[in-house]
Amino acid sequence: MEQRLAAVLAADMAGYSRLMEADEAGTLARLKTHRIELIDPAIAKNKGRIVKTTGDGMLVEFHSVTDAVKCAMEIQQRMQRRNSDVPKDRRIEFRIGINLGDIIFEDDDIFGDGVNIASRIEQLAEVGGICVTAAVAAQIADHLEVFIEDLGEKTLKNISRPVRLFRLGLERSDSSQDFDAKRTVSKPSIVVLPFNNMSGDPDQEFFADGLTEDILTELSRRHELFVISRNSSFVYKNRAVNVREVAEKLGAQYLVEGSVRKIGERVRVTVQLIDAANDAHIWADKYDRRLDDIFAIQDEITAAIAATLPGRVEAAQRDHLARIKPANMAAYECALTAKVLHHRSTFADNEQAQSLIDRAVALDPGYAHAHAWRACILGQAWVNGWCEDKDAVWSEIVAALDRALALDDNDADVHRILAAVNVNNNALTTAQYHQERALALNPNYDLVVVQQGELLTWLGRPEEGIEWIRKAMRLNPHHPERFWSHLAKAHFAAHQYGEAIEAFMHLSVMDYVQHSFIAACYGWLGDEIAAAAHMKKVRALLPDFGVESFLATLHYAQQSDVEHLREGLVKAGAEARHQAAHDIATRK
Repeated sequence: MEQRLAAVLAADMAGYSRLMEADEAGTLARLKTHRIELIDPAIAKNKGRIVKTTGDGMLVEFHSVTDAVKCAMEIQQRMQRRNSDVPKDRRIEFRIGINLGDIIFEDDDIFGDGVNIASRIEQLAEVGGICVTAAVAAQIADHLEVFIEDLGEKTLKNISRPVRLFRLGLERSDSSQDFDAKRTVSKPSIVVLPFNNMSGDPDQEFFADGLTEDILTELSRRHELFVISRNSSFVYKNRAVNVREVAEKLGAQYLVEGSVRKIGERVRVTVQLIDAANDAHIWADKYDRRLDDIFAIQDEITAAIAATLPGRVEAAQRDHLARIKPANMAAYECALTAKVLHHRSTFADNEQAQSLIDRAVALDPGYAHAHAWRACILGQAWVNGWCEDKDAVWSEIVAALDRALALDDNDADVHRILAAVNVNNNALTTAQYHQERALALNPNYDLVVVQQGELLTWLGRPEEGIEWIRKAMRLNPHHPERFWSHLAKAHFAAHQYGEAIEAFMHLSVMDYVQHSFIAACYGWLGDEIAAAAHMKKVRALLPDFGVESFLATLHYAQQSDVEHLREGLVKAGAEARHQAAHDIATRK
């Protein structure tokens, strides 16, 4: 046995039995996600060691009291942020107690009064709060900017002497300023007016109202938009409205309005997006469906509108920025322009995008979306080798994503980008966790849905990947061209060569990667002429193309998928021709 001074953190989940009774599988899955994404990384970052875990709690040992408190503060603040969009009766929340004392260490376990006190005071902490002993409070008073409230002496179960306890106030901590700081970002604001029931059928009124509310809920998941609340928008139900007056009163830049009409056994829904400043119609669409299942229709139309609208708003914002060419853009405008440049995928555009996203972060350090996109833009430079020090850039990417997560755990884009960056680092297990979180936060976000298909393809499940990619295309008929590339690669992995070639043909411009896949398709199909033609284009775009170096840039989890592509390229003549060119160069 070894006895030494240590800080002990005891954490316990509040309401565990109630949550397990209501939804056992869902509670365990969410708890696992919180552990993987939030709790365990916070412990590791602050040099803690998990000694033991129970179903609803854990015991952690730290060499430093300051590290233990910083870890507890980070966990509780991030859980508070993560729970902001979760119904109160479904929230996973923790109580935490911290004690400093002599601890007995034996066989990777810890014992003694110091451990017992930590466990007892954890039970006295508020839900989502932190309770510490006097020894802990004295150690951190001059080292951390944290509010400490004296709770007086308390009698603890099975502890003979009273123990003086203190509450740590999350609202006064230095890091909580991340959440309380005023935002300088100005997101585009949008109001969804109640859809009109044009059917003359009172039963359709419920459908129209339900559709409006569902659209509001889904759009609210998109953290790059500011969505006016239902209470404000439903004031205008069954009233003739003047677009500019409503927009001015509610502070909205864009309005969504629509109508529902029942015609026999069909229902027709029309929707339009209006720029309130000039009363201009930006986008309109019509959905005509059979009345087999009114709720399924409602879900389908909601998903389609929620997937399409944000892209139309972003396009309108881009057009506006292009017209005004502001000399001093705000954080949102910098981020938006940086995203546009990022999607062009060139070295020069990436360099400019980095400059703009850095400016967005400087203008608003609390803008989680900008930190996430900074990681994405730096990730593009990292993947393409557009940086001198790849290790330093990778560290910046990790730091930007850590910051984005700390600021907003409930932004689907943050988790989507985390998943994408981890795929590019071949950390597919971590990518899966963040991808699932992004899907849970926003299941109708086309970029999240298509990425699910892409990830499944890398994982060796291309048939499932095809279904997800096609779903993304249905969600957003105005999807980016690259969706076709993802679909084509999934078809190739599924050995569906004709379908893969057909999907690639939708691209207006192809890079050497896409030509390589097409060459491999024709290689497997035995079309030597077509395969050679595409290999010629590959070499024109990348003169030093080599099969092994190309395969090393991909992220297949299954070696069989790597061999499948290698063999297709060899059949297309890639390896032989490359070797012949090498032999000629050697003889010279």
